[in-house]
Amino acid sequence: MRTGTRRARALTAALTTLALAAGALAYTHFFTRGIDRLPDRPCGGAVDRALVAQALPDARSASERGLLREGSNGFTFFCYVRTSGDSTISGEAETMDGDARSWRAYFAPKSREGDAVEVSSGDVRALSMAPHYATAYVSCTPPRGELRGNALIVDARTIGPTRAKGDELRQVVVDFAYQLLRHAYEAGGCEEARDFPDALPRLTEGRVVEEPVG
Repeated sequence: MRTGTRRARALTAALTTLALAAGALAYTHFFTRGIDRLPDRPCGGAVDRALVAQALPDARSASERGLLREGSNGFTFFCYVRTSGDSTISGEAETMDGDARSWRAYFAPKSREGDAVEVSSGDVRALSMAPHYATAYVSCTPPRGELRGNALIVDARTIGPTRAKGDELRQVVVDFAYQLLRHAYEAGGCEEARDFPDALPRLTEGRVVEEPVG
């Protein structure tokens, strides 16, 4: 009887261990992979889910939204991806008056951690002011004459805990800002025909912005 009891207890312990292991696997699959359940390109096709996953940590769930809004001053495209762990990557692409010089002069002084770094391809430009904060610029004439503005500018950031840190996060947020810029340009109907590159040069190839030159 004692031998049988010991065997029963051992079997019960083994089954309990397996159950706990299965439960852990189930938790990992169903509750910590919210980002993996998002569309391949969240925000209506604006950005790459893999890029978002580089920025944000795993969480029980994630939500996303992209929205194009037209007004008397032009158009704005909003995009955010948010996790249940209070982490967000988001940006707004908005038409406004200005050129590359005025854009740079406005944003470069906002650099908070180290130098502002700019990368460009033709007149498509991006500027990193901190690991969690970046902007992008391209000239754009809105589709209707009554809409003001000759530039499309993205303001992008992360909020809360992030998976990437430091220079890696800087690059991710710049890439997010650029992808949003490219999508909003097409979605909003900027009049100029333009071929966008797949990606902008890496920040390691960029220049430190010491003053707002043209």
